Amino acid sequence: MRVRLGRDFGWLWAAYTASTAGTWLALDAFQLIAVLVLHSGAAQVSFLAAAGLAMGALVAVPLGPWVEFRHKRPVMIGADLVRCAALLSLPAAFALGALSFGHLVVVSVVVAASDIAFKAASGAYLKQLLGGERLLVANGRFESTQWTATAVGPPLGGALISAFGPLTTVVLDAASYVLSALGLRAIRTPEQPPAPPAARGALGLGEGWRHILGHPVLRPLFLNTVLVNGLIMVGAPLVAVLMLGDLGFAPWQYGLAFGLPCLGGLVGSRLARPLAARFGQLRVLWVSAVARVVWPVGLAFVGPGAGGLALVVVIELGLITCCGVFNPVYATYRLQQTEPGTVARVLTAWSVTGSATTATLTLAWGGLAALVGIRPALAAAGVLLLATPLLLRPLAGGRAAAERLAPPVDRV
Repeated sequence: MRVRLGRDFGWLWAAYTASTAGTWLALDAFQLIAVLVLHSGAAQVSFLAAAGLAMGALVAVPLGPWVEFRHKRPVMIGADLVRCAALLSLPAAFALGALSFGHLVVVSVVVAASDIAFKAASGAYLKQLLGGERLLVANGRFESTQWTATAVGPPLGGALISAFGPLTTVVLDAASYVLSALGLRAIRTPEQPPAPPAARGALGLGEGWRHILGHPVLRPLFLNTVLVNGLIMVGAPLVAVLMLGDLGFAPWQYGLAFGLPCLGGLVGSRLARPLAARFGQLRVLWVSAVARVVWPVGLAFVGPGAGGLALVVVIELGLITCCGVFNPVYATYRLQQTEPGTVARVLTAWSVTGSATTATLTLAWGGLAALVGIRPALAAAGVLLLATPLLLRPLAGGRAAAERLAPPVDRV
């Protein structure tokens, strides 16, 4: 049965669709600019990715409490406009012959911090707008949209870069944030008032970490997701240098290799709700978490030509299909287990930790690749990923065990 989510969710979904389409059209835009325009090597590209995440996370630390006690929709619109302005500074600098590696780093920091603020506000706003079964339906639709955009965006972005240069997709990404802001302004449902002034001194962002680490299921889920995401993301700059530099793939081939498999994410996101209804959220999380980490080690064996391209497609298809199941169930469960007055702080604490972990690992793997080579570094990340399901052993007992540990605050 189709669940109706209302007109205002339609505008929220449209805003998400616009910004997501722009983001994936400009997949790895900073890394591509660094490689193709500034001729940076693996260590520099890894530093670019790490610096943006690390400094963005640092800037975002005070944003969690600030977002918690503000109306969420204006925060989301502001984050969209800040990201638009930061991105547009890159083609302006390029046109003036002033584009530099340092400029790329600064823009990546601004975009990363704005991303964290937007995600914290949007998660809290979604919980206000919807509840119960509708929350998982909404997260499933967001996940489907993301993987559809990811399937279409990178190949199209690669073709645009090949035809018009690597700054093209940055301009289109900036425009997508304007469309997102317009969609958010069209929402008419009044927001619930933020927490009263008396609650504003409550531990700041530390309240988010306290809630996560004190929860018997969110704690292992938190540790697993930040580590898995970090180890997956360390491969992005290394694979970009390997494919675009060492192996000589064209940008459109690189985009195709990472875009086509995202159809698997669309399939996975459609399966998430029926699988959760039949087997329980925690069991689905456990199985999909195990299944998603068996694939990335294969990136160490990518070679040139059609065979190498096909291998990347197969690896990414398996990984993304499993992530398509895992992500909406995980996002829904996290919101269900968080009280409304702490959602923004919990999501910011989660994002800050994830960004800092990914930045640290990316920087370390850039150095490792410089010492031992790109392929051994990719293999090391893949082997470590195989051990990460051990962190999720509390989830293996399924629904009954999960409800004994932590009954849902807001049941699906």
